[in-house]
Amino acid sequence: MDPIVCPRVTLSREMSLPSPAKEAKVCLIFPTRGRAEMLERVVAFVDSQTVKPDLIIVSCVSDEDAGKLASRPGMLVIKGQPGSSSQRNHALNHVPDDFDILIILDDDFLMHSTWISEVLKAMDSDPSIACVTGTVLADGIHGPGYSFEEGQAILARATDVPESLRVVPTGGPYGCNMAFRARSIAGLRFDERLVLYGWQEDRDFGGQIWNRGGRVVRINTALGVHLGVKRGRVSGRKLGYSQVINPFYLVRKKTMPWRDALDHVLRNVVSNVVRSVAPEPWIDRRGRLGGNLIGLWDFVRGRLTPERAAKL
Repeated sequence: MDPIVCPRVTLSREMSLPSPAKEAKVCLIFPTRGRAEMLERVVAFVDSQTVKPDLIIVSCVSDEDAGKLASRPGMLVIKGQPGSSSQRNHALNHVPDDFDILIILDDDFLMHSTWISEVLKAMDSDPSIACVTGTVLADGIHGPGYSFEEGQAILARATDVPESLRVVPTGGPYGCNMAFRARSIAGLRFDERLVLYGWQEDRDFGGQIWNRGGRVVRINTALGVHLGVKRGRVSGRKLGYSQVINPFYLVRKKTMPWRDALDHVLRNVVSNVVRSVAPEPWIDRRGRLGGNLIGLWDFVRGRLTPERAAKL
């Protein structure tokens, strides 16, 4: 679908979002596990934002996951059960009621200095926008990953942030960089049956918002780099199972259309089959393929049990 220019609308006072000048309250959430050194650097990088969050929540599993961040001002470190969905929900349960915007980032995502500012502008442009995901300039998840320094260099070269806001409807946010209007997601939670890395839990959450009537969009002015750090990720077998079962499970929940689910499953299975002959050093293709086959067999038998991935 071609991008469309989001029209400027006249907002009533009760619907408009407080502008940065009016101190819209922003909470930034980092679910994390096993990457304390990277997290500390990413959180420090948040200081470069032109609009800074009022609160940062680190949702982790152990004290070691947060490193030295517990003593940082404006920081709340909470501990709970592992898993991206569980850790995000734990953080959402700790956000004070008076916040306007909730941002959830991966612990290896670097924001351009105007990322938060541009998200606020997008939210203020249309009261029906409930969820915003930004534009990823480079994504290390599709390769060996980027170092922190490489991510910084990519952002440093991105000097021309588009002046005109463009909004593209999307089926779901990209989980590495998501922002939500707090009142639009009141009562919604990530599905904790989507265990471990979650796989499509962001799409499911977007589907819940869409079913409620909110707009889920991507904007061109909130730029960032996803480093794609490989430490702390789940095994190929577990992920391969989730690649098959999770999309079909979302179809049953009515948060993903059949066509999209089939596309996700087929692309991943075919990719794992082809590349398992000469797999990339950073991806366990054969493990993923094994998990794919187990998932397909469970699907044929009518077993849509995403939580089984944790036991493989």
